[in-house]
Amino acid sequence: MSSMDDIVRYIDLTRVTVPIHEFSADERAALDNVNHRVASGESLADVMDFVFESTQSLFPCDRLSIAFVQDDDRVVSHWSRALYTPLLLQSGYAEDLRQTTLARVRDTGHVRLIDDLEAYVVLKPESVSARLLVREGVRSSMTCPLSVDDRNVGFLFRSSRNPGAYDMHEVLLHSALADRLSQAVEKAYRIEQLTAANQAYTEMLGFVSHELKSPLGAIVMDAKVLEQDYVGPLQPAQRERILKMRGKAEYLLTLIKDYLDLARIEGEGFTPQPKSQVDFPSEVIGRAIEVVQAQVEERRMRLTQDIPEHADAVECDPGLMIIVMVNLLGNAVKYGNEDGVIRVRMTQKRGRLDVSVWNEGPGFPKSERSKLFKKFSRLQTKELMARKGTGVGLYTAWRIVQAHGGRIWADSEEGAWAEFHLEIPQPLEQRRQSAPRGAKPAPDKDTGTSGSSSRE
Repeated sequence: MSSMDDIVRYIDLTRVTVPIHEFSADERAALDNVNHRVASGESLADVMDFVFESTQSLFPCDRLSIAFVQDDDRVVSHWSRALYTPLLLQSGYAEDLRQTTLARVRDTGHVRLIDDLEAYVVLKPESVSARLLVREGVRSSMTCPLSVDDRNVGFLFRSSRNPGAYDMHEVLLHSALADRLSQAVEKAYRIEQLTAANQAYTEMLGFVSHELKSPLGAIVMDAKVLEQDYVGPLQPAQRERILKMRGKAEYLLTLIKDYLDLARIEGEGFTPQPKSQVDFPSEVIGRAIEVVQAQVEERRMRLTQDIPEHADAVECDPGLMIIVMVNLLGNAVKYGNEDGVIRVRMTQKRGRLDVSVWNEGPGFPKSERSKLFKKFSRLQTKELMARKGTGVGLYTAWRIVQAHGGRIWADSEEGAWAEFHLEIPQPLEQRRQSAPRGAKPAPDKDTGTSGSSSRE
């Protein structure tokens, strides 16, 4: 009866040296082409599809796949492609690394060869992955580690439906491919992980915020009922306590609004739905002022508007632009001086709409400007840090303006005033046709920024 040592071989390539010129011309060309694909920055799937297709003629390969080590003790399948269907061992399949013979590959960097997968399953029946591969028809397998900075972070598998399909030359060629792929595929994998984690975080944030919105709104409403003596007169101390309770609940509602807006713009499929003939002064600015009017009055501020009497209709997503204006005005109220002035100005020039919100207040120093418009970032000045904010609202505004093909930036005189500006092209289609794909807005001529500034 065969033993595991007869079926599974481990090859220490540090003891084997093969000069590159000993590979055939076709093999060297394939390695060079992989280098070029890796350098081009294509996605992991695109690179691996190219490797699968371009190496078919070099050695047996019915199936190519990659897997990564997670949390030091799990191996997770991440990409697979085969000449046959169905694939039973698919992306996302995970197995305890220590229960597989891959642990030795990870720990030593050796190449693993299995010449008879059916016999391997007989000796190691607990290997679910091996059983699935046998059901797919795979009979031999060659596995190289993917190494990054002297760490074995994953595996490159090449499999055949014929037993004993691979010899030493093919092991060396497969290892050479793994060397060229390791850093690129590991980087792409980490980016995909971060993207998925960020998406999951945003979805969770949106869910939790939505669930909190209704009960907090009810608390605010109940507090207002008590304040107005509908259930009996209040003692001064009781009224003061209820006012504080309502203030805290309203602050939490503001946070929830910001996080729900963030979840919306960072969700999958976020795209503005522009409308033509939008009356920006009434449909956007007017509605945003209604939202913040109570806070303006509470801080005894004066809000003025400098808007053309007969403004032309514009093209934009009015719902999203209301979010932008509420955040600009909300920041002006929050960071402006009590009894101070807020000024909203709108102008229309050929090919663009310009809007600005100015307020008297502490402003911000030039040294803090690099932190502006970054998610969860707040300016580290004593006076501004004393005023509560999420670090989310104006990042959301920036994302929305960018999605309209526009830009947003800020000016300030520290200790005197701050002003936020936005501009969007008109019509939007003109910008979409003329701007290169992925182009960034031009730096602002006065501030030297590309439209990235926020006090939140």
